[in-house]
Amino acid sequence: MTVNNKSRFLNEDLPLEERIKDLLENLTLDEKISLLPTKQAAIPRLGIKEYTVGGEAAHGVAWLGKATVFPQTIGLASTWDTGLMEEIGNVIGDEYRVYYQKSDEKHGLSIWFPTVDMERDPRWGRTEEAYGEDPYLTAAMAGTLVKAVQGNHPFYLRAATTLKHFFANNNEKDRTKCSASINPRSIREYYWEPFRRIITEYGAKCIMTAYNEVNGLPMIVNPWVKSVVKEKWGLEGFVVCDAEDFRQNVNDHKFCRTHAETFALALKNGVDCFTDEPELVINSAREALERGLITEEDIDRAISNIFRMRIRYGQFDKSDKNPYKNIPENVLCCEKHCKVAYKAAQKAIVLLKNENILPLKKEKIKKIAVIGPMGDELYNDWYSGTYPYKVTILDGLKNKLPNAEISFTDGSDLVRIKSVRGMKYIEPDDSGVLRACGAEPSDKSLFSLTDWGWGSFTLKNITNKKYVTCEGRLSAVSDRAFGWFVKELFNLIPKGGNEYTIKTYNGNVAGFSDESSGIIVEKDYLNRSEDDIFILETVKDGISMAKAVAADADIVLVTLGNNPVINGKEEMDRPEISLAPHQEKLLKEVYSVNKNTVLVLISSYPVAINWANENIPAIIYSAHGGQEMGNAIADVLFGDYNPAGRLPMTWYKSSEQLSSIMDYDIIKTKRTYMYFDGEPLYPFGYGLSYSSFEYGNMKLSADVLKKGSELRISLDVTNVSEIAGEEVVQLYISFSESKVKRPKKQLKGFKRICLNPGETQTVEFELKPEEFCFYDVSREIYCVEKCLLTIMAGASSEDIRLQKTIPVDGEVIPERDLTFTTWAENCDYYENIVFDMFENGRSSVKALGKGSWISFHNVLFKREVSCLTVQASAAAPGANVTVRIDSPDGEVIGKFFIPNTCAPSMPEGRLSMEWAHIQCNVARTSGHHDIYFVFDGSANISNFKFT
Repeated sequence: MTVNNKSRFLNEDLPLEERIKDLLENLTLDEKISLLPTKQAAIPRLGIKEYTVGGEAAHGVAWLGKATVFPQTIGLASTWDTGLMEEIGNVIGDEYRVYYQKSDEKHGLSIWFPTVDMERDPRWGRTEEAYGEDPYLTAAMAGTLVKAVQGNHPFYLRAATTLKHFFANNNEKDRTKCSASINPRSIREYYWEPFRRIITEYGAKCIMTAYNEVNGLPMIVNPWVKSVVKEKWGLEGFVVCDAEDFRQNVNDHKFCRTHAETFALALKNGVDCFTDEPELVINSAREALERGLITEEDIDRAISNIFRMRIRYGQFDKSDKNPYKNIPENVLCCEKHCKVAYKAAQKAIVLLKNENILPLKKEKIKKIAVIGPMGDELYNDWYSGTYPYKVTILDGLKNKLPNAEISFTDGSDLVRIKSVRGMKYIEPDDSGVLRACGAEPSDKSLFSLTDWGWGSFTLKNITNKKYVTCEGRLSAVSDRAFGWFVKELFNLIPKGGNEYTIKTYNGNVAGFSDESSGIIVEKDYLNRSEDDIFILETVKDGISMAKAVAADADIVLVTLGNNPVINGKEEMDRPEISLAPHQEKLLKEVYSVNKNTVLVLISSYPVAINWANENIPAIIYSAHGGQEMGNAIADVLFGDYNPAGRLPMTWYKSSEQLSSIMDYDIIKTKRTYMYFDGEPLYPFGYGLSYSSFEYGNMKLSADVLKKGSELRISLDVTNVSEIAGEEVVQLYISFSESKVKRPKKQLKGFKRICLNPGETQTVEFELKPEEFCFYDVSREIYCVEKCLLTIMAGASSEDIRLQKTIPVDGEVIPERDLTFTTWAENCDYYENIVFDMFENGRSSVKALGKGSWISFHNVLFKREVSCLTVQASAAAPGANVTVRIDSPDGEVIGKFFIPNTCAPSMPEGRLSMEWAHIQCNVARTSGHHDIYFVFDGSANISNFKFT
């Protein structure tokens, strides 16, 4: 490689921005464009190597080779332990550096994690990836991880994190084209909050935009990326779009006609780096330049942001000033890192119920029954790393009690499958291909059939121990059920009696090919032959086997939960929040023969285990817990580790307590512990211990909270049991006598502390002034309101042990003045409305039909008004709007019609919205009122003004 040694860009003694300036001066335009995709070209003459931006490390380095595997992210959130997150961050940072060095610096150090999307709905298929439903907890846990991964050097970065996905990415169905409708308060107080905190307080360097639209505008072209993330929060590094989201803006969102237009809009609104085919990105950039949609200066800004990171990784520096330059390869999966994984697995476990059955006494346990699909498996999710080793629950118990008799069955049925055509049994041949060739039943025709619920089954051949998979024809050749498309999934469609049609993962049907007689292949469902029917013979019933194993055991551990890539994953939301029906039945039947049953629930998300909570004497929960899960669970079961995990999400009793997954307004829909007014199965922050703790002596640093002041809180926690244990002390606040609906509670602090028997520890919190703010939509500012503040401390959001209420010397929220331009998005309440596009970071409100309305409360007309001006839009046939006072059916003070203003201009019907200015007379009105706009059809309003 011949390098231009005159380039000041390579001079590591120069200030960072001077080096970037020199780089831009030396790069040709074509070279600059080649650096805009995530697969960045080499520029040999300047010493720039080929480089791939991105990589994954949700709970350990992923996809690059063996690395330390920690519990899933939702499990890490369950630890409520920021000190642990710092240790994990150091492990991930070092191990990622090792792979970066091994790849000759081609693997990117801008790692695409952590996921900090707000999990306001447990049905989200990617629940395992994020930190729960609370913005403060998410920011504290993920922020500590971010800071540790990036390192503590003032200049060099060990790696840079990329926060995912900005923002409101909390549904999988139609994620590449749907729009999340969100009101301004929920956006600012909830969805933005973890991103803001982690960037401004913990120094996250990069961010990834979400696939979805927010209020009708795709996030890849949303001006908030630039105006908020970069300009307001001061993001230092670059913004990258999610995989193939660049092309989806044309193909799925149909927001732009051409990729060049998408490129221009995205670049100008803050996206610097594009995750798509390099040729598509490069050609689109060139076209955008040729059409005058962008300038070279726009490209320079993006390149500057990208190389600000690459320089800080030390990629172009030869000296040894970079402390992360040569991380020794032997740190990969080293003993120290494995101990951190072990600690994380222990700390992530949540004790949900215990009626004096746990901890188990080793000396009393001679015979253990382990039952269920989680007992002898460690499952991968899509972003899991490659395990260096695995300790299953069964392994952990054997390690704990080497002399005990431990029996295991996974609860699956043992079956044979016979083809109606020819009445032959299905067997794998020597290469694993399934054939209808068995004239008589044999061991080769035995399969383990696992029912994961909701029409998802897996088949595993007993002889070759391989899963049946679908690759044009069916073969028992897979080591596991896994993949972006889980080709090992089948559905058994009853045809009567014990006859079934077998549906494959992609909706086709297993049958026979005329060209390959006897080989099971995929066939189109509608064109299948009536002969493509199979007889299912149950050789051994899984539940009966489980009951036999459980009947005379001293203790039964029923290990239930989910496979992370079945019935809920990226691109697939959960069909239900309950246990799979077969698993529920398995648990009930086992309990019927042995009451000494413990449920060990291993799940990527909250599960509605109502029957178990009412009947099973002890329940422990863990997310899929990484390489040491089995040892950690055994430790908790036998009291060698005292559990102290806490739930980072509300566990609802059923999906009936939830509205549509597309309801993103958490205030109106009463989502999360902050607004939910029903009875949860388990509340946010919940978790039990083998110890007992008492709280007392709460002290506040002030009797009145003054605007702009901090508040210090202290309290004492005492371990009143005879067992050393950890307590997660949680601090919440609430406000009363507010003019707007405020959260019932908001987490504002937590500390996980360890106490010996009888020990007392004083726990202190310090709340900064901004913790007491809310977003006042009437003035579009954050403010501290004159009201009453209650400080609460306890063991969960529902288990409050101490509280004190003090007045807040804040500002009185003034009455609304609608004689100035008022944005409709800032309404106080609404019905049958979605928030939709407008411009410049503004949204409009869109009435969905007759009976839709928006309202503005606490309005004061200081003088009589008689005229209303509205900026509005509608498609044919338009809509009538009545203006009413004090209720949706109150006195009418005005009426206006919104005409058709839209003309088709985008492919496949996407409309270009034009706006009309409409005036109408209103009855002379003055004094205090609530104002309602009531629609009789579909239309948009952006803003209005009374005069």
